[in-house]
Amino acid sequence: MDSLYTLFSQALQGYQPNKIVLAFSGGVDSRLLLALLSRYQQAHGVVCLAVHVHHGLSKNADEWALQCQQWCQHVEIECVVERVQLDLDGKSIEESAREARYGALQRHVQQGDILLTGQHSDDQLETFLLALKRGSGPKGLSAMAQAMPWHQGTLIRPLLMASRDDIEHAAKKAQLDWVEDESNLDTRFDRNFIRHQVAPVLKQRWPHIHTSIQRSAELCAEQEAVLEELLLARLQDLRASDGSLSIDGMRQQSERVRMQLLRMWLAEAAIRMPSRAHLTLIWQQVALAVRDANPILNLGQCEIRRFEQRLYHVVPQLEVTSWQSPLFAEQPLLLPDGLGQIRLTSDHCGDLAFTQAQLTQLQVTFNPEGLSAHPADRGHSRKLKKLFQEYGVPSWLRRRTPIVLCQGEVVAVMGVFVCKDFIGTGYKLDWQTKPRSVLG
Repeated sequence: MDSLYTLFSQALQGYQPNKIVLAFSGGVDSRLLLALLSRYQQAHGVVCLAVHVHHGLSKNADEWALQCQQWCQHVEIECVVERVQLDLDGKSIEESAREARYGALQRHVQQGDILLTGQHSDDQLETFLLALKRGSGPKGLSAMAQAMPWHQGTLIRPLLMASRDDIEHAAKKAQLDWVEDESNLDTRFDRNFIRHQVAPVLKQRWPHIHTSIQRSAELCAEQEAVLEELLLARLQDLRASDGSLSIDGMRQQSERVRMQLLRMWLAEAAIRMPSRAHLTLIWQQVALAVRDANPILNLGQCEIRRFEQRLYHVVPQLEVTSWQSPLFAEQPLLLPDGLGQIRLTSDHCGDLAFTQAQLTQLQVTFNPEGLSAHPADRGHSRKLKKLFQEYGVPSWLRRRTPIVLCQGEVVAVMGVFVCKDFIGTGYKLDWQTKPRSVLG
């Protein structure tokens, strides 16, 4: 136990967290981490919290949650049980459970906090082999880092250099109990197949393969970091403030550099890395599509689209075209699907004029169908479809941009233009929203 506590303490050295959050499944790895964390808390007086994620996948899940709470109570560390529902739409159970787990943990990790997870060197071996099976490059083969930025805090794996045998031996010596998840024996799951069928053979042949794989993972991480460092300035030159990527600029890169820049661009947006084949499709079928096409490549968690010779990644969005609502002065109007709010206020510096009768007839819609408008800076009226094109509004935003109407006549297209007949003074329209309009 002392040697593992030394590993634990060294992993946390140099950090001064506001709070340490333990991902506490109740398995042997996190059970030992709880004991080490309790010892560390007594020595350093840091605030600690254990979070147990209840996936509901096992008939024993309720019993595990209760047991975890009891273990935490015994060492005087607060335990929160998070119940989650898995989204299995196009995903494996493993992937869905992992996403749900980290989503639940994220709610408890604030600025300056540390999240502890119990992965060890056997997990590292399995992760490396899974990446190898997928045909991953240096980034994927980097496997798991011992410490990395994670949302607002830092994720640390204190036991990454210890083996599963070391952890079980220490837990037994300390007379700790833990839960055994029966699903860990199911070799239909790739990770379990490697754990039970592949890894034992490798370790019997090469007892120090953990060390070799850890070294290879670290070398891959170093090579990936060098690539990103060398290409970061180039990516910044090609990327606009809205996150889009210049197609003309990408044309000037070699194919190898172009593929790496695409990976970096997607990674910055926290998009799960697509396969090499999908990266090729992004360039060939989206970037290089004929000029008047509206190409879309669906990557599951986002769509890759093109507009005015730039690439965009757009998250899936709800259909809001049928939504409409009256707008009243001095009353904020909340828009659907996180699109913010609109506020009409009396303001002598404002650029809009309404009669009292008109103020009772204002409405907001997202449907441009059949509407025409006469922008104040134009000489005549045109269909909104044409105006959206002329003002450079991307196609996927044309039914997500609020349109203010007065008795069916367009007053303004928010963030784009105000119409000539309503130009004046006395009122001001504000659209308050996060800078997510292009990227979702």
